[in-house]
Amino acid sequence: MKYSIIIPVYNRPDELDELLDSLTRQTFTDFEVVVVEDGSSISSETVCRKYAAQLPLHYFSKANSGPGQSRNYGAERASGDYLIVLDSDVVLPEGYLQAVERELQREEADAFGGSDAANDSFTDVQKAISYSMTSFFTTGGIRGGKKKLDKFYPRSFNMGIRKEVYESLGGFSKMRFGEDIDFSIRIFKGGYRCRLFPEAWVWHKRRTDFRKFFRQVYNSGIARINLYKKYPDSLKPVHMLPAVFTVGTLSCLLLSLLGLCLGICRLVWLPLLPLLLYVVLVFADATRFYRSLKIGLLSVCAAFVQLMGYGFGFIEAWWKRCVCRQDEFQAFEKNFYA
Repeated sequence: MKYSIIIPVYNRPDELDELLDSLTRQTFTDFEVVVVEDGSSISSETVCRKYAAQLPLHYFSKANSGPGQSRNYGAERASGDYLIVLDSDVVLPEGYLQAVERELQREEADAFGGSDAANDSFTDVQKAISYSMTSFFTTGGIRGGKKKLDKFYPRSFNMGIRKEVYESLGGFSKMRFGEDIDFSIRIFKGGYRCRLFPEAWVWHKRRTDFRKFFRQVYNSGIARINLYKKYPDSLKPVHMLPAVFTVGTLSCLLLSLLGLCLGICRLVWLPLLPLLLYVVLVFADATRFYRSLKIGLLSVCAAFVQLMGYGFGFIEAWWKRCVCRQDEFQAFEKNFYA
């Protein structure tokens, strides 16, 4: 068996249905599917039975422990030479596995990953969120874009690794936040070869509304500080930009409000000028990309949610962990997966 596709799932049977359907359409077929139900209250077993005759599919159910430990559970039961980890909310184009195979035939890699995109069927909000998470003007292109401010680290929504390398690294850690980046860092520190496969991209639904999206990126901001505490050299200037953006945005708004209170016209609009320029930049780029004014406007909202949500999480975690010296669990007692 060449590839084992490992999918942890938590209360998302409908999304898993779409992912499994896309796997039945792959042009490269030397693979198995390992679905790990992570203590869900809404089971995906019926969905898996639906595809049992079309896919070499293995379904396991276990107590809730989070996606990282569920991936490890699946990896222990996988038989492929390479493990491909996918989130349950992705859909694969029919040439995904063929693209992975082509890249590995061209040049070997110990670990790899690909980028993500929005499908035409996604809602306008999902497309806007996809833009904010992949654009150079929001994330610096570090999630797999051709233009990027930092090297590529595979993420768990679309990550592949040689099974023997996975086992030598001990799989995913028990970190509550950022366990996939922790794993990627350990891949590089172990001296293994990791590559971006540009053609092995997926459609990624991410969150369905801005409230859920804010929570997701807020947790990502927390994760970055937790990773810094574990690997001090992992924190790069690009990771601090959302916090700088958040402080800058709040400062601009407060200065403008002060000008309004004092009746100083210049102090009202001058602080807002950098924000307005950024709004125009994101709106124009997203509108051009999607050819939709509505998605362009929603992308502006998504960009501010993404940057400030991450920024607030980063700042809170920095205060609790670096200033107050709390440990990870002491600083954040709430269950990340709730």
